[in-house]
Amino acid sequence: MLFQIQAYLRFLWHSKNEHAVHSPFVFNLLTKCFYDTKNRAAYDVFKKYRQQQLNNKNTLHITDFGAGSRVFTSNNRVISKIAKTAGISQKRGKLLVRIVEYFNPKTILELGTSLGIATSAMHIGANIKNEITKIISLEGCPETANYARTQLQEFDFKNIEVVTTEFNSYFKQSQPQNFDLIYFDGNHSKKATLEYFELLLPTAHNDSVWIFDDIHWSKGMEQAWELIQQHPRVSVTIDTYQWGFVFFRREQPKEHFIIRV
Repeated sequence: MLFQIQAYLRFLWHSKNEHAVHSPFVFNLLTKCFYDTKNRAAYDVFKKYRQQQLNNKNTLHITDFGAGSRVFTSNNRVISKIAKTAGISQKRGKLLVRIVEYFNPKTILELGTSLGIATSAMHIGANIKNEITKIISLEGCPETANYARTQLQEFDFKNIEVVTTEFNSYFKQSQPQNFDLIYFDGNHSKKATLEYFELLLPTAHNDSVWIFDDIHWSKGMEQAWELIQQHPRVSVTIDTYQWGFVFFRREQPKEHFIIRV
C-alpha cells in the first residue's frame, strides 16, 4: 500500500492535462474522448451490469493464476466483494465505453474476464455506433469464466467469446490474428506482463490500441511499464496512473505522456 501511495504522489507531481500536450493525436484523444463529459444512454446499461455484480452475495471458488490478491485471504470469494475490489469503477467503466466508441475496434482481446465488468463496458462502447465488434475474453478460472459467460448472456451481449484458458496456452495454440484493441488485466507481475507483451506483438498493427491495467501496482509492474515504453515498436504511451496506453503508430514521434484523467 505504501508503494502505491508513493507511486500516486509521483504521478500527481509529473502529470499534465491537455493544455501541456502538443501532439494532435493525443490532444484529440484527450479532448474528444478522455475528457468528454456528454452523457450517454449506454452508461446506464454499464451501470446496471456493474450494479448486478455489486449486489450478488453468492460466492465463487477462485483459481488464481496471477500475482494473487492483496485483499482476499481465501479462494472462496463473495461476488460483490470481487466487483468492489477487483472490478473497474463506474468512472473507469465510462471511460472504457468512450475509448471503444472513439477508436471503433472491430476485434478486441481481453486478458482476464473476471466478472465481465470491463467486458461489458467494451461491448457497450462498440454498440454505440451499432458496429459488430468481436470480443475474445480469456479467463483462467473455470468457475469465474462460467459465471461471467452467464452474466453477459443474461444481458444479451452478443459477439463475446469467453474462453477458459491459461493465457500462455491460448497464445501458443491459437492462430495468429490482428487485434485492434487489447485490454491487459490478468497477471499483474513484471515477468508475465512482458511475456504477454512479446507474445502478442505479432498481432499489433499501426492503429492497435493496448491498455495495461495497474501499471503502478508494484515495483515490478512499473519496471515492466518502463520497458514497454522503450520498445522500438512502441511510439506513443500514456500513463493515467491506473491504466497505461500503448500505440504503435509509425507516423508518430516517440513520446510518453503522464495525464490526469
